[in-house]
Formats: sequence, structure tokens, C-alpha cells
Amino acid sequence: MRRTRGRPVAAGRVSANDAMTYGVVLSLFSVMLLGMAVNWFAAGLLALTIVYYAGFYTLLLKRRTPQNIVIGGAAGALPPVIGWAAVTGDAPWQAWLLFLIIFLWTPPHSWALALYSAGDYARAGIPMMPVARGAKSTRLQILIYSLIFVPVAIAPALLGMAGTAYLVVSTLGGLFFIALAVRLWRSRAGDQPDKAEAVGREAALYDVRAEAKPARNLFAYSILYLMALFAVLLVENAPVIGACPSCA
Repeated sequence: MRRTRGRPVAAGRVSANDAMTYGVVLSLFSVMLLGMAVNWFAAGLLALTIVYYAGFYTLLLKRRTPQNIVIGGAAGALPPVIGWAAVTGDAPWQAWLLFLIIFLWTPPHSWALALYSAGDYARAGIPMMPVARGAKSTRLQILIYSLIFVPVAIAPALLGMAGTAYLVVSTLGGLFFIALAVRLWRSRAGDQPDKAEAVGREAALYDVRAEAKPARNLFAYSILYLMALFAVLLVENAPVIGACPSCA
């Protein structure tokens, strides 16, 4: 793919076998280290995440279904649960709410990128949603997921997990997220190849046709919004975490 061809394995600087060996060794080492240094429950969740992502998502789902991102997104959403388990030895509903935030964030984020990289995914044989169902359907699904995601992102402030700062950031940031999703839904993003695909040249990730800019904007903003949510949540709860490591 144009977007990933410069990476070590794709560029041929590292062989696939060497990369796999390196990945397996690091994975085993990380799980063992977490288990021995922290607790085996967190280590087990880490092992599950690695196997789920590398095996179930990458090898099985990615090239077989346009729902690859939705189903495989569970792997990317597990780190808050692992972190909570590492600190407390447990995974209460609060940890799974954080999981749900990332899980619901993943489709709008990933499909926005796919909208202006659809030709690249098609040539690579990866059935991302714009390739398999078309740009119009993808834009609608992004809007629907965004409308579900934002209330869930606000929920920690309403359930006693966060304070006023989180409520303000999640609400105002969420409204802007929805506004970008609506703008994307009403646009023609993904209907035509992006600029680099149209002229057959290399381009930066954010160098896209004017029609695709709503997709690019949502993709970029989604990263900022998720980072802000967890940053504020961390800052607001830092004293509590230090004073009461066993609190659920």
C-alpha cells in the first residue's frame, strides 16, 4: 500500500520471518514480565490482546470482511482494561466503559481514513468498508457510530468516574466530533480517488482532494479527541489512583 510501503517489512529492509520472530519474542517477554512484575491477570489480558490482534484480526479478519475494523477493534480497546487490572488486579465495569469508548471510536476513525485511501486498500485486496460497501454507505455508518460514540464518551462524567473538566472536554469535543461527522456524511468524500491516486504519485497522509477533506479532518480530529478524553481522565483521577490503589 502507498500509505505503508515505507515500513521496514514492506520496503524489504526486514524479512517477514525475522519480523515475526522478533514480534513473538517481544510478545512472550512482555507477557512474562508483566505477569512476574505485576500480576498474571493483567498478563493474561495482554496475551489475549496480542493473539486477538495478530492472529484473529490480522490473519483472519482483515482480508475477509468489511467488518474487520469493528470486530478487530476490540484488541485496540483492551489496553485500559489491562492497565486497570495491573493496578487493582481486577477489571470492573468502569474499565470496560473505557474499553467501550475506544471500541466505538475505532470505526469512525478508521473508516474516515479508509474513505480517502479506498483505492489503496482496493489494490491491496483489503475489503475496507468503502471498498466493499461504497463511500455513501461508509459515510452514513460513520455518522451512526459517531452518534453512539459521543454519549458513551461523556458517560464517565455522569457515572462518577470523572469531574467537571472531563464533562466539559467530552461534551464540547463530542459535539464538534458529531459536527465533523455530519459534514462528512453530507460530503462526497470517497466518491473519487484521492489526489495521489488520481495522478499516480506519492503523497503525504493528509494530502487529499478537496472533496475528501471532511474525511481527513474527522480522522485527524478523532485522534486529538480521544487523547484529550484520556488525558483529562488521567489528570482528574491521578490523586485518587495514588491514594487508593485498590479502589474499583
